Amino acid sequence: MKNRSFAIALISLLALGSAQAAPLVLHRGIGVHDWLNWAPLDASGNYRQPPYNTMSEWLSGYRPLDAWPAQDQFERMKGLGFDFVRLSVDPGPLLANDGAQRQAALDVLDKAVRHVVAAGLKVVFNLHFSSQVDAYSQEAIEQGADSEPVARYNAMVVDVAKMLAAVGIEKVAIEPYNEPHYYPCDDTGTDDWQRIQTAQVQMIRAVSPDITIVATGACGGDIADLLNLDATAFDDPNILYSFHMYDPHSFTHQRIDDGGWASGLPWPASSRSRKDVEADLTARMDAAGVGFVEQQANWLKISGDIDDYYARNWDKAEMAKLFAQGVDWAKSQGIAADRLFMGEFGVIDMNAKGDSGALPEDRNRYITDARSLAESYGMAWAYWEYANPYGMTFIVPTGPAVPDETLLAPLGLPPTAQ
Repeated sequence: MKNRSFAIALISLLALGSAQAAPLVLHRGIGVHDWLNWAPLDASGNYRQPPYNTMSEWLSGYRPLDAWPAQDQFERMKGLGFDFVRLSVDPGPLLANDGAQRQAALDVLDKAVRHVVAAGLKVVFNLHFSSQVDAYSQEAIEQGADSEPVARYNAMVVDVAKMLAAVGIEKVAIEPYNEPHYYPCDDTGTDDWQRIQTAQVQMIRAVSPDITIVATGACGGDIADLLNLDATAFDDPNILYSFHMYDPHSFTHQRIDDGGWASGLPWPASSRSRKDVEADLTARMDAAGVGFVEQQANWLKISGDIDDYYARNWDKAEMAKLFAQGVDWAKSQGIAADRLFMGEFGVIDMNAKGDSGALPEDRNRYITDARSLAESYGMAWAYWEYANPYGMTFIVPTGPAVPDETLLAPLGLPPTAQ
């Protein structure tokens, strides 16, 4: 009888262990960026103490606070059909301080994470550089794997992992880095990112063997960039592998950062001819009073991207080839396809001026294709992002803070969601 009882207890323990040997279950997520990713600065140009925006500061950043409904925004996200938030957080205030001041910053973040999970949402906590303070920018930290800045960064990641583990591994995941700018993919880089990611996983595992970690490839974090990552060096069942789907950038990011006109490419490419797209863009420039010489200079800037876009005939089938690359990489590493994670995707909307962005119907077809491809492999996804004035947003960018209802169906959300 004692042996039988021991056997039953052992089986129960093994079953419990196997149930835990899986990452946090995630499905439909929404990115929240402006709240904690732009820590306010004081008059001297240093981070304000205590750091990070309050929720009111976040919501009133580019529209009146009374434009938002009284409902808690995270309860609202839950009601819309999302089950997790990818919460991007500026690591700068954590890197700038240690000891009691770092703990004060962690306390702010701990309170924020607990607020989100109290609304019934899980959290992917993403350390996500901003460029506000040069000393703590991505450029300043991204040095060799054995460098002092990287060591300081990794020590900070350990402190974040301890804070998140205390919230509960059934509620949170840690994503210790966003879009690394190490470039082994162009044959001029080193193995620095491989070593850094391996070290980060090992350090987090020393804090918690079970917390979900979101790892990523170098070269900016696109799906093809996973191909340069050797996950066998550190993989375990509680790791997800992130990629961002903005391919092709010529469609998702139609804009010219130093001024000019780039808008109206269709999705799929075959849905409108190049001639019609160029005629429409010319008409928008004419209506805005853009002169002939300036228009010709503009065409020189964008014609190469248009050439490439139509030459590849971008559509869902081309996008599917990228997903297949990622799935093939995962298979080669012994990783199930559903442990890939589409951590960001979206499309810049055409603005009122018409000089940047995609038309809503084209944006929505792209989002439908990306989301459905991810789901076909069982991958979780996070749409970029909840609310901002920059053209890639779930909440409309001006006026009353209501969802863009045309995005509900492309994201597979209930049509009655409000």
